[in-house]
Amino acid sequence: MPRLVVASTREGAGKTSVIVGMARALGKPIGYMKPFGDRILYRKKRLWDYDSALVVGVLGIDESPEQMSIGFDHSKLRFMYDAETTGEKLTELVTQVEAGKEVVFIEGGKDLGFGGSVHLDAISVARKTGAELILVASGSEDEILDDLGFFKHHVDVAGVTVKGVVANRIKDLEDFEATHRRHLDGLGLPLLGILPYCAELTYPSVGFLSGVLFAKVLAGEDGMDRTVRHILVGAMDADAARREPIFSEEQLLVITSGDRSDMILAALEADTVGIVLSNNVMPPANIISQVAERGVPLLLASEHTYSVAKRIDDVERLLTKDETSKIDTLTDMAREHLDLSVLGG
Repeated sequence: MPRLVVASTREGAGKTSVIVGMARALGKPIGYMKPFGDRILYRKKRLWDYDSALVVGVLGIDESPEQMSIGFDHSKLRFMYDAETTGEKLTELVTQVEAGKEVVFIEGGKDLGFGGSVHLDAISVARKTGAELILVASGSEDEILDDLGFFKHHVDVAGVTVKGVVANRIKDLEDFEATHRRHLDGLGLPLLGILPYCAELTYPSVGFLSGVLFAKVLAGEDGMDRTVRHILVGAMDADAARREPIFSEEQLLVITSGDRSDMILAALEADTVGIVLSNNVMPPANIISQVAERGVPLLLASEHTYSVAKRIDDVERLLTKDETSKIDTLTDMAREHLDLSVLGG
């Protein structure tokens, strides 16, 4: 059975999205684990990793996401395990998740060095589980080549088979292929495929932002999967907002206070996919009804307007299991651009 550690040369390279695309494109029973959880979620008095929860939800895996990680905290892992017992836990975990499966994906941490002090970096995990290593590289072309050159010449992968490289979020596929494939082959890092940059994948859904803000949904629950492309902070009066160029943009999210009925109604005139009410202020019932009739998600957040806007601006854009169009896009991209035959496809 193929065991594949999917690692990245730097943070935010898109490992989880690549795993989702590959796993769905393969169309086989898939096992998954993320030994060192680094995106912690606390749900129902239990801890698990966001990426694990996402993969479980998307692929319909039976195991609970909390069962897919050995731990989430460096200090606790140092206290509980040494190199030998960490290896034993890895063997136990991979045996558990591969039961009845045909391919197992093991996700590494945010970069190659993450987890090194507790024996759970991607190279150590591949070595201890007998898995092959896939590198996901993203960034500018120069950054990708720098990262892969450094990996080849300075990272000790003794005892590990490097399956190859997935170049992710590339804007000119043909140019990258023609210019760099031979160089990567010369490094002994086969190019498994080149995934294109897709702007649609970079935009968050209303539902994702609702979770980030811990917002209460007042109306429009059915529209939570809508994509947000532009954001308007409605601190001005409604007439001034209408004159703003962004007001005429598509897929607009409006942030305003719950006592600004004029702004809420103005938002309904635009291509608004969601309205966030700040300061925990509820609008009048008739305003909520009008928003509900239009099917626009209406979210109530506790923070003030600036804090809401700042939190949205700062958040890392992550995939959610309900974003079916994005998941389908990732699957189609994997089928079209990756050599799935080397993964057992």
